[in-house]
Amino acid sequence: MKIVVTGATGFIGTHLCRFLLACNHEVIGLGRSAGKNRIDHDGFLFVEADPTRPGEWQKSLAGIDAVVNLAGRSIFGRWTEAIKSDIRESRILTTRNTVKGLPTGGKTTLISASGVGFYGNRGEEVLTEDSPAGRDFLAGLSVDWEREALAASKKGARVVVMRLGVVLGKGGGAMAQMIPTFKRFVGGPIGDGRQWFPWIHLHDLSAAVQFMLENPGIRGPVNLCSPNPVRNRDLAAAIGKALNRPAVVPAPAFMIRMLLGEFSEVLLGSQRAVPRKLLQQGFSYKYPDVAGAVQAVVQPETA
Repeated sequence: MKIVVTGATGFIGTHLCRFLLACNHEVIGLGRSAGKNRIDHDGFLFVEADPTRPGEWQKSLAGIDAVVNLAGRSIFGRWTEAIKSDIRESRILTTRNTVKGLPTGGKTTLISASGVGFYGNRGEEVLTEDSPAGRDFLAGLSVDWEREALAASKKGARVVVMRLGVVLGKGGGAMAQMIPTFKRFVGGPIGDGRQWFPWIHLHDLSAAVQFMLENPGIRGPVNLCSPNPVRNRDLAAAIGKALNRPAVVPAPAFMIRMLLGEFSEVLLGSQRAVPRKLLQQGFSYKYPDVAGAVQAVVQPETA
């Protein structure tokens, strides 16, 4: 297949591009700058572009088989109104411009990112793709973001929206934030640690994208997370064990709220999401359990 990947230079995008190239696809990566994540491969073309703005980059969407839309500003950090606006526009505008660039009446597949933040803070409730949306900032953003992607169906595209759990992998993402604290012996659960934590290993995310590309019956929202969500305290214990460090220093909820403001509710909230659609379609996980996933992330690279 000929596949365009937006957000190709990010943590997820770089790994996904390499994974798709290894599967013998031809990949066009869109990003603002290749930077340190430059890919040197005969089957890869990098297009430097700001996808929040219409432009020449949209011509790269002609004659392709699929788009994987990953572009969007990181949500991690204290939110101001300006940052929330940037978070929203980076997702809404990129997706809208991508859909506008797709050919009409084609057979293109659009696999577009969303997040388990769609569900909001739901406590102990088991969340499948049929569960309703929450009511906080990320939930509202996810609803609008998915609506922009689903509009591609009017142009004849097959649309999948990936409700991503927290992605665990080497070299970036959540683990890059958590591992240093544990190495300094100050890692532990967030708040009371009882909140459910939906997660997926980076390899399984990429394999799931390949699986969805190959299975035309998969449409609409898909929870991209492990079949075994864990509580935050269990994730902390798995990281501590893998690093041979204690995992007993909690970050009190009041301190998290004081430091991170509104974003703190993302860390303290609970989403017990499960990947019902992927399991029903027969997708097989390499890392279904958090202990194995964390161990794979922290172990040294082999020569």
